[in-house]
Amino acid sequence: MAQDRKVLDALDTAKTQWYHFTAVVIAGMGFFTDAYDLFSISLVTKLLGRIYYFNPASKSPGSLPPNVSAAVNGVAFCGTLAGQLFFGWLGDKMGRKKVYGMTLMLMVICCLASGLSFGSSAKGVMATLCFFRFWLGFGIGGDYPLSATIMSEYANKRTRGAFIAAVFAMQGFGNLTGGIVAIIVSAAFKARFDAPAYRDDRAGSTVPQADYAWRIVLMFGAIPALLTYYWRMKMPETARYTALVAKNDKKAAADMARVLNVELVDEQEKAAAATAAAAEEEAARREQYGLFSREFARRHGHHLLGTTVCWFVLDIAYYSQNLFQKDIYTAVQWLPKADTMSALEEMFKISRAQTLVALCGTIPGYWFTVLFIDIVGRFAIQLGGFFLMTAFMLGLAVPYHHWTTPGNHVGFVVMYAFTFFFANFGPNSTTFIVPAEIFPARLRSTCHGISSAAGKMGAIVGSFGFLYAAQSTDPSKTDAGYPPGIGVRNSLFLLAGCNVVGFLFTFLVPESKGKSLEELSGENEMEAEPAAATNSYRQTVPDSGQSE
Repeated sequence: MAQDRKVLDALDTAKTQWYHFTAVVIAGMGFFTDAYDLFSISLVTKLLGRIYYFNPASKSPGSLPPNVSAAVNGVAFCGTLAGQLFFGWLGDKMGRKKVYGMTLMLMVICCLASGLSFGSSAKGVMATLCFFRFWLGFGIGGDYPLSATIMSEYANKRTRGAFIAAVFAMQGFGNLTGGIVAIIVSAAFKARFDAPAYRDDRAGSTVPQADYAWRIVLMFGAIPALLTYYWRMKMPETARYTALVAKNDKKAAADMARVLNVELVDEQEKAAAATAAAAEEEAARREQYGLFSREFARRHGHHLLGTTVCWFVLDIAYYSQNLFQKDIYTAVQWLPKADTMSALEEMFKISRAQTLVALCGTIPGYWFTVLFIDIVGRFAIQLGGFFLMTAFMLGLAVPYHHWTTPGNHVGFVVMYAFTFFFANFGPNSTTFIVPAEIFPARLRSTCHGISSAAGKMGAIVGSFGFLYAAQSTDPSKTDAGYPPGIGVRNSLFLLAGCNVVGFLFTFLVPESKGKSLEELSGENEMEAEPAAATNSYRQTVPDSGQSE
């Protein structure tokens, strides 16, 4: 309809303003919390094993049993997958704003509850922790489609990619902050409650106060999310949802005029005179193709296949690397053997190693994407990212024995950091951005939720599978309770193969640089030619609705 086109054109051509940056911070704080909560667990799992699964007869410190470790690391991803599908669908049905506050508050409550996990036995504590982390993941899952959709619908077409990328880049700061908080907490507890190495005093190497350390680390993530709750509630509904889905052009114009300095006064006045036309258009829209229709499959089916497969294979590689950095660093002897450290010292050194990689590889990659995505384009960044991730993983895997010899550990870590850099200046950012741009407004949040849920399915495969796959092929060298695996070297070959699949499926995803959301989804033509029901994109209306 011509009226809502004027509102949307005004948004597309609006100058970059202060509210755009405010929206980045408001949406980004959710992703800050997402990354902090999802990755901080990897900083404390070794400590959890020492505290709750200590065996005084063992020569090695306590460690989480395979099934418990898989659950603790992976249960949040199961919740995230469910949340992405549910809140993605709900965001298209109820509106982005109404659902946005629910996800943040759920994250805050479950983040705090995770640190308060209780139980009279180790099994009880782990069960409680897993319960709260599932629901934490459920809230996190909702943030993916909603934040991406809201930012894409607020932004102008010239800088849209950079703003969505900036929201996603807050993950890097969440990852970094998790490491910094763990360093500070473990250093403070270690200074106050010093303990000998495990091989010198098995029981004394883990002080009772260490049980507070992991709880503080997990609970801290609630603070930044809580601080932005008020501002999320003050955000108006996006004009694109209000105009294209809720069919209220006058409110869309008023909402945008309230937060953005765009000329919409005339549009508000004209909208009052367009009520009858709006009613006719709403009736026609009810007959438009749905998610499971043949027309959607014809127009966007290959796009959805591309976004889901690329995100799926990316997250297998990305989360395998992120969650199990500590195991890889130990395998290449960058971290000392566990029995040479106390529990808090081990937590400190794991956190320091992961923070260094986040600082040198993860964060720069995110912000390179922000700087270049509207210049280079999404397609080139994603394709190049998958290619270079493959190259660097093969560079780690082929001469793996070289990297494990003394004196070569720094080189391994540098190469490993480059895989993170090109993941973030590559598909880890673009797989989040593109699904928020290429689908119709009424299905945008749902399709983003489906794409991101496929990614979390990959994360589940990575987090559960890598635990077992990376175990040594020598039964005498596996972690306690684990069967022999294929080893870190062969696991890296598998991850490289995942990147190759992502490279190939990238060709199904269209370039969205410099185009309006309506142009990408085909809504432009449907709006410009409401009367031509049998022409152009209006041919997608079922036969019963083509007589308008």
